[in-house]
Amino acid sequence: MTGSIALQVITPMTKYALTLTPIVLSLEELMPSSEKMRSNGVSMFLRTILVLSTLVVALAFPFFAIMGALMGSFLSMLLAFILPCLCYLSILRGRLSKIQMGVCVLIIIAGIVSGCCGTYSAIGKLVGERS
Repeated sequence: MTGSIALQVITPMTKYALTLTPIVLSLEELMPSSEKMRSNGVSMFLRTILVLSTLVVALAFPFFAIMGALMGSFLSMLLAFILPCLCYLSILRGRLSKIQMGVCVLIIIAGIVSGCCGTYSAIGKLVGERS
């Protein structure tokens, strides 16, 4: 039981670090190219500042978690299920079997339904918190 709880805590933390990596790399490219400025210490400092600024925003704005759920519910379904299948269907148009097209359409429909359910749930929580 405690292993399950530990995994539930560790998973978002690792996903957050992976999400911040492209942002940090982009910011590091904007820094001067001297060796001193591109050290591990500067990188750790930059990542710490980004995490702390996110924490400040999350604490400063009420309903931040619900708004994150609202944006993330449909956008994650869009990026994980809907768009890949749409691109696959678009790229291989005319060369797919009926079964492949059917599976893609089912995945798209499941993604839309899941995204709508998540969005509806987040909106319901937001309305419940506001009243």
